Amino acid sequence: MVGDNVEIGVYATSKAMEIANEQGLDLVEISPKANPPVCKVMDYKKFLYEQKKREKALKSKATKVIIKEIRFGPNTDDHDYEFKKKHAEKFLRDGAKLKAFVFFKGRSIIFKEKGQILLLRLAQDLEEVGKVEQMPKLEGKRMIMFIAPKKVK
Repeated sequence: MVGDNVEIGVYATSKAMEIANEQGLDLVEISPKANPPVCKVMDYKKFLYEQKKREKALKSKATKVIIKEIRFGPNTDDHDYEFKKKHAEKFLRDGAKLKAFVFFKGRSIIFKEKGQILLLRLAQDLEEVGKVEQMPKLEGKRMIMFIAPKKVK
């Protein structure tokens, strides 16, 4: 048995429970597989509270991934492209992932090459702020590409 204000040693279960009750604390089994099992005298509710607090702190430090989308058409004009590229650059600088896609409506699916060229051009233009996570891939009526922000040193 271990704990604050307790002599470390081997005690009978009844004696250990008695010591814990005298101090107004709980007897908690820490290592049941040890020989003899290790128990600790402590306030179990306080222990659970502190454990939850630690988990919450770790969870808050975890990064949340934000995905921003930018949509193009296969025949997107240069001005529109530049406008959307500026937004994409801002998203990447803010630390968000970018999902760029070319949406094909109706018969425009015959311009697959134009869509791929457009996405590759975007990847090349955003090379200094982000890296391509997934190359352009056609899924149904849209060609999708993911760009992740580069780590800032």
